[in-house]
Amino acid sequence: MSKQKSIPVVRKELLFPFIIITSLFALWGIANDLTNPMVSAFKKVMPELSNVQASLVQFAFYFGYFFMALPAALFIRKYSYKSGIILGLSLYALGAFLFYPAAAYEEFNYFLISLWVITCGLAFLETTSNPLILALGDSETATQRLNLAQAFNPVGSLTGMIIAQVFVIGALRSDDYTTEAYNALTSDELAAIRENDLGVISVPYIALGVLVLIIMGVIIATKMPKTAEEDKMSLSESFKKLKSNKNYIFGVVAQAFYVGAQIMCWTYIFQYVDNINETYGTDYTATYFNVAAMVSFLTGRWIGTALMKKINPSKLLMFFGIGGVIMCTGAVLLSGLPGLLSLVAISIFMSIMFPTIYGIALKDMGDEAKIGSAGLVMAIVGGALMPVLQGSILDWGGSGFSDVKIFGFIPEVNFSFILPLICLGVVAFYGYTSYNRNLKKS
Repeated sequence: MSKQKSIPVVRKELLFPFIIITSLFALWGIANDLTNPMVSAFKKVMPELSNVQASLVQFAFYFGYFFMALPAALFIRKYSYKSGIILGLSLYALGAFLFYPAAAYEEFNYFLISLWVITCGLAFLETTSNPLILALGDSETATQRLNLAQAFNPVGSLTGMIIAQVFVIGALRSDDYTTEAYNALTSDELAAIRENDLGVISVPYIALGVLVLIIMGVIIATKMPKTAEEDKMSLSESFKKLKSNKNYIFGVVAQAFYVGAQIMCWTYIFQYVDNINETYGTDYTATYFNVAAMVSFLTGRWIGTALMKKINPSKLLMFFGIGGVIMCTGAVLLSGLPGLLSLVAISIFMSIMFPTIYGIALKDMGDEAKIGSAGLVMAIVGGALMPVLQGSILDWGGSGFSDVKIFGFIPEVNFSFILPLICLGVVAFYGYTSYNRNLKKS
């Protein structure tokens, strides 16, 4: 215990490169949470889309991680971390700029392609940045260091949420009409509103593309530190070692379930609020509650990082997983504001999960960590699959959010949060098993 306290999380000579790399965590946070409200936005601009079709926004966005994570790992294995970062930023910018022709052609599928290209870039950034942060210092503080770096991801997420509310959701003309009034508009009026709103959606992404290019210029001019070289092992040997590592395999599974839970909670909070407003005649703004969730997430991340000085990361992961399950139960069973506050509170307990699972799964790895990192980034595909499944629950009774009542009193939108409940239960169990495994070793 005393030995770990004497080891700095980030050594002074590595502080500047740590800050530069950590800035990338905020950068992909902007993209993630600028995109989450787009499921609701596209549904409003294109009302012909079903809830499942609108959820394809998240499928396209997070499928890019699954598709590109392993190629990214092989790329940085052959070249360097810096090369991976530059290529990732290039793809990020390209995808953002593709929003311009997508808006010009008013084609939903083109927007999906643009989002997919963005996350191909993000896959490079995450596959590169996470293991690089782990390597920038002593192995004893690696998980704590990654939690510290990941704590800046919510700063980007908050920025993305605010941009989405102020420059997209709040500016959509299609959101100014009731369903009846919107359907009563002429075809020319509808065409003008759609053209305006798709342009509104595209502008923040194009601006983000410019920001990414600026940051890429700074990265190119920055000399990245050399990380400790491990003995190179063959690719087949890397896969063999990973396949035999039960802690790693379960970590990939837990990561997929965690990301699925996170994206469902931050995506369908908009539909949850819409249903409360419709049912109780309130006028809540979903983005404000999403921002509250992100502030809770950021607060939980800082608290969790501090607690890891005294509590084993696996044990803390188990406790946070249990807390998340309890809050999910509240979101399902409670109606109105209490249920909504339970949904917001889930973020406190999700806060440490991604970096902690990452650190536990890659603990004590050598050169195989580069390929192992790809598996954990590929697990982000949970964010592509789970929201579609949740959208299908919302479509059970029709396009509304409370068309059917489960057990006679639970609206389908509330019941859909049983999926994050199950996912966080899996994470809690991973924390429990990895903690027990550590006890047996000691």
